[in-house]
Amino acid sequence: MRNIGAKIAIYLNYFVFAILLNSVGIVIEKSIDVYKVTESQASVLEAFKDLPIALVSFLVASFLPRFGYKKAMLTALVIVFLGCTQMVFGNSFLHTKVLFLTIGVSFALVKLSVYSLIGILTDSKKEHASMMSSIEGFFMIGIALAYFLFPAFYSEDENSWLNVYYLLCGFIAISFLFLLFSKIPYEVEPIGTTLREDIEESIKLMVVPLVLVFIISAFLFVMVEQGIMTWLPTFNKKIFNFNSVLSVQMASILALSLALGRFIAGFLTKYVNWVLLVVICVVISGGILMYILPQLQGEAKVIGEISSLSNVPWLGFILPLIGLFIAPIYPLLNSTVLSSLPKSLHSPMSGLIIIFSAFGGTIGSRIVGELFENIGGASAFYFLLIPMGLLIIFVLLINKMSKEQVIR
Repeated sequence: MRNIGAKIAIYLNYFVFAILLNSVGIVIEKSIDVYKVTESQASVLEAFKDLPIALVSFLVASFLPRFGYKKAMLTALVIVFLGCTQMVFGNSFLHTKVLFLTIGVSFALVKLSVYSLIGILTDSKKEHASMMSSIEGFFMIGIALAYFLFPAFYSEDENSWLNVYYLLCGFIAISFLFLLFSKIPYEVEPIGTTLREDIEESIKLMVVPLVLVFIISAFLFVMVEQGIMTWLPTFNKKIFNFNSVLSVQMASILALSLALGRFIAGFLTKYVNWVLLVVICVVISGGILMYILPQLQGEAKVIGEISSLSNVPWLGFILPLIGLFIAPIYPLLNSTVLSSLPKSLHSPMSGLIIIFSAFGGTIGSRIVGELFENIGGASAFYFLLIPMGLLIIFVLLINKMSKEQVIR
């Protein structure tokens, strides 16, 4: 297989960062328990993770081709390795802030580089879509693993959980070595002759019709995905009456189904038109919500607290399986737009993807949370049908515009 070393390296990068990014909820819980901070104080860790991702993506996206994707990823791995190390030896709430700051900065560099390198390592739109789907699927496996990896290090010693970072440092070191000795075929020429010109050209992307429609589509999808993923544990607890542990474990089914769905999509896109695949997936996802939610009104009042997997009602398994069908949408959207642009624009376009995805996730999670509190969980999830419907419209527009090759 061509460029196998480079491909393994970026898969490993994504896998490690999936674990680190998804650990924020776990670390928040441990911070409250071990470092005796309040819930509001612990919640700041989300900002230490998300804000650097958006800020770094905006600042360096246009500059990255000039610096080099391989150098950027190696730098990111060094930064996050130091972040994990200082967490082990620092062992304080301040050091958790530093940890997620390093994770946010590093992930921005890695995601920008990976999205840009996919265009270099593939030769066709179908190959691009297949690799994008499989990489995002591998990312979801890392997210699911975090639900089990961290608890595996828990013991009566309240500091034993920190030992997980030794393992993560090992993963980071392996990824670094694979990347260090991997040969990247070539570097893409920067889009301008100076950093200022790079930034100006990147800003111009935002007025291109294809890019504008895609930004809205990415925003809508992440609104759906994060609306479900963020609130599913709470949904499980409030609606199904699962206990705290089972609520999190059942939520891991969503991450696993997302992973499986993206791997399957990576295979199907070689034979099925991506638009047809996305539209079918959106329709089925909406159908699952419309079938399940009416049956959950008052469900928590009927049954007592559930602590065993054997007692989980069948609806509890079906809802997280929606991940199988929403899974292909995001990577296929990203691949279609990126493969329609010159490779010199892949890095700045990836920056826009990351920034507006972050906005969509934040706003979607916030809206669902507000509705959850005011009208109940089952009714709150009905809101997600709105962005699903709009997404179909914008997907059809993206397909039409991408065929016209609006950017040369």
